[in-house]
Amino acid sequence: MIFWNILAGLIGGIIGGMGMGGGTLTIPILTIFLSYSQLSAQGINLIAFLPMSLVALTIHIKNHLVAFKQTWLLALVGSVFSLIGAIIANHIQNIVLKRLFAIFLIGLGIWQLIDLIKSKKTKPKPKKEKD
Repeated sequence: MIFWNILAGLIGGIIGGMGMGGGTLTIPILTIFLSYSQLSAQGINLIAFLPMSLVALTIHIKNHLVAFKQTWLLALVGSVFSLIGAIIANHIQNIVLKRLFAIFLIGLGIWQLIDLIKSKKTKPKPKKEKD
């Protein structure tokens, strides 16, 4: 069990550090392999996210990749709706929460696939060299 916790932290940390949302992998690892409830896995992910995000944010600030002027509105709106989401999550049955998260992941995967296909179509093809 300790191995799977370490693996979940490792994968979540790497993916989260890249700014891609480590919870999209951490939560399934915790629910599928470690049998945590969906709500517990989401809570664990949020607690683990705090130190990981501070490390990633520090590195991004050092590399001048954070636009502070544009951040305040996103942080304010995100904070308000995270509070609303947490209240809603506490009133939803575990199976419904799992299904909603699964729908989210499937939708995210479809969106990424469509984006990849679009980028392949618009990418100019390399010119062939003549011998």
